[in-house]
Order: sequence, then structure tokens, then C-alpha cells
Amino acid sequence: MQFPQVFNVFDANSVIATLGLIGVLAMIFMEIGLLVGLVLPGGDTMLFLAGIAASSAGSIVLGDAQISALLLFLLAPIFAILGGEFAYWTGSKYGRKFFDRSNGRYFNHKNVVTTEKWIAKYGIGKALVLSRFVPVVRTLISPVCGVIGVSKKQFRFWNAVSGVAWTQLLIGMGFLLGGVFDVAIDKYLLVIILVIIAISLMPIALEIFRGWRSKKQEN
Repeated sequence: MQFPQVFNVFDANSVIATLGLIGVLAMIFMEIGLLVGLVLPGGDTMLFLAGIAASSAGSIVLGDAQISALLLFLLAPIFAILGGEFAYWTGSKYGRKFFDRSNGRYFNHKNVVTTEKWIAKYGIGKALVLSRFVPVVRTLISPVCGVIGVSKKQFRFWNAVSGVAWTQLLIGMGFLLGGVFDVAIDKYLLVIILVIIAISLMPIALEIFRGWRSKKQEN
């Protein structure tokens, strides 16, 4: 499997092949720290592919894309944490302007209420950690924490924990699989990515199912 030649910011393969480590770190920060992250390629896939690019199978599976494993493991969580901090600050300072409206697709009061319920149900710690593995939610939860006034001390601790857990787990999976399967991994790369995407969507699917079951029981 080779990377495409034309750079495409919406394609994780293209970002890694063209920009390398800088591209990966920039995408991590933007997905967690900027609302534009809602339209960027999935961070789970990005981190997994970056792990492969840093492994012994990187040059075989991903062409010329080479990433330093040491720098990737060290810097990825830092940029995830910085992204969360920036998003929290943005939410606390400007968030109401985005979320206090009813017609926005993502930036609306309904999402604030939904996130508040998520935090109330799981607690800020579990909510932040789980959200890092859920597309869209991982971009929205940090600014919403700022909007609803989650304490800075509590947010900073769990933001750090979730940033480390998210990046190290997915990068580690890619790095280890790349090292174990080496040449053969290119045959199964698409299937592995699809599995990762499916796993990342499971929390949302479970919440939808629980909501449906609760409504059914009420009726």
C-alpha cells in the first residue's frame, strides 16, 4: 500500500506521507483543540498509521514516510494535551457565542446539554478519557467543559490522562503490529483500520441503543 502523491489534508495517508511527524502533530492539535477538527481525518486512524510509519514496517507499507518512534511517542501526547487546554480556554472565553444557538449543526445549546449529561453520567474523568476515542465528541468535549465551567484543576488532570491514554494506545498498536507483521501487514491494513473505526464508534452506538431502549421501556 503506497501513499497518494497529491497532498490531501482530509486523507490521513497523505498527511503522513507529505508532512511526516509535523503533520501528525498538527492534526492531533487541531482535532482536539480547534473546532475545525470536526472535518479533519479521524485521529484514531491517523495515530495508528503514524505508529506503523514509526515501526520497522513503515518503509515497506507506507512508502517513504518515516517517523521517529521516540519523537512520536514523546510529542503526540503533549500536542493532544495542549489541544485540550486551548479548546477549554476557547470554550470558557468565547464558547457561548458558538453554542448558544439552536440552528448550528455542531455548535448549539443542545450539544452543551448533551455533553453536560455525559459528564454527569460518567464523571469528568471517565467522560474525558472515553471521549478521546469517539469521533466528533473528542473535538467538542473540551470547549464545552470550558463553557459549562468545569474546574481548571480537574480538567487539566484528566485532559493529561486522556491525552496520554489516547495517543499511546493507538500509536502503540500501530507500532507493535508493524513490527510483528512487518511485510505481511500491508495485506491486512485496510481491515485493521476498519476495525479501529468500528471500535471508535461503539460508544456512540451503545448510547443510541441505551436511549432507544429507555424510550421503549417508558412507552
